[in-house]
Amino acid sequence: MTIKQALKHKNKVAQKITEAFNKVKLYNSLEEGQNRPYDVEQCLDEYFKLTRELVELKTKIHTANTPVYSKIFEMSELKSQVSKLKDLDCGEGKVRSYHRLVDDSTITKNAVISIVERDSMISKLEEIIESIQEQLDVHNATTHI
Repeated sequence: MTIKQALKHKNKVAQKITEAFNKVKLYNSLEEGQNRPYDVEQCLDEYFKLTRELVELKTKIHTANTPVYSKIFEMSELKSQVSKLKDLDCGEGKVRSYHRLVDDSTITKNAVISIVERDSMISKLEEIIESIQEQLDVHNATTHI
């Protein structure tokens, strides 16, 4: 199984874990006389079995990703930079003052980094992120665990 396949399988296992425990939660304690459609102990056993499977799968994925951890971490930090830059106020000129609720006055703002510069930085970072993602996609499609 490739990492790509393992990642898809991991998501399915995680969903099954949630479903199994939800059955335990819903049907463990019922009013006397109510129908219990699932065997709670069997669902709990399934929950524990699937959790062990998920731990093993995650361990294999992480071990196989050791050669590309630097790329994974770099991409994460680049995404964080993009997020922060997108929140950067680049407003310039006269704008309404939102600091005083009763006052409709305007203030004049001067930005060091213009919106055009910010957008250019974001664009360059997103290109790097895309390149790293392509490298990781190749790794995930060709590396077997």
